[in-house]
Amino acid sequence: MAQVRPVIERFAGEMLGGFARRDQRVKGELYLRGLMLDGKRKSMQPMAERLGVDQQQLQQFVTTSTWDHVEVRRRLALWAREFIDPRAWVIDDTGFPKDGKDSPGVARMYCGALGKTGNCQIGVSVHAVTDWASAALDWRLFLPESWDEEKTTDEQAVAEIRRQRARCAIPDEVRHREKWRLALDMLDEVIDE
Repeated sequence: MAQVRPVIERFAGEMLGGFARRDQRVKGELYLRGLMLDGKRKSMQPMAERLGVDQQQLQQFVTTSTWDHVEVRRRLALWAREFIDPRAWVIDDTGFPKDGKDSPGVARMYCGALGKTGNCQIGVSVHAVTDWASAALDWRLFLPESWDEEKTTDEQAVAEIRRQRARCAIPDEVRHREKWRLALDMLDEVIDE
């Protein structure tokens, strides 16, 4: 980590330099270092243990800190495009198996990671690729129809969906969109930049 730290600091400075507050930049860099450390699990608790810090610092940075993730994603995409000089765009949907139903967008769907239908979240992504490298430029959480109260008329279902969405802080304007539509939206944005 001592050899890589200056590289991470420069990268964090480029990506997080637009943050208004210094403490957000420091916690953002800390989070990046946690992602780079050895260790299979990249959730808050194991990362905090490897870094030797309080888990709350990382958790607060990701969940409640008021920084513009769209701007960070835009900076990251521009950096990756310049670094990779892509020859093609790749669209992917990735399933993340989940044991419970409380994470945003979790539903019974086909999950490639499981090789079958099961409880999972689906992320749709656009990648810049060459024959030697690839980088995700944008990604979106797929919200199935079961997470969009506008897709049902059953009053009990509407109430439950609203409860789930509120608990997960899903903005009202975020609705079910087919995966292919999410991919086209992202491609349009990537190409426009």
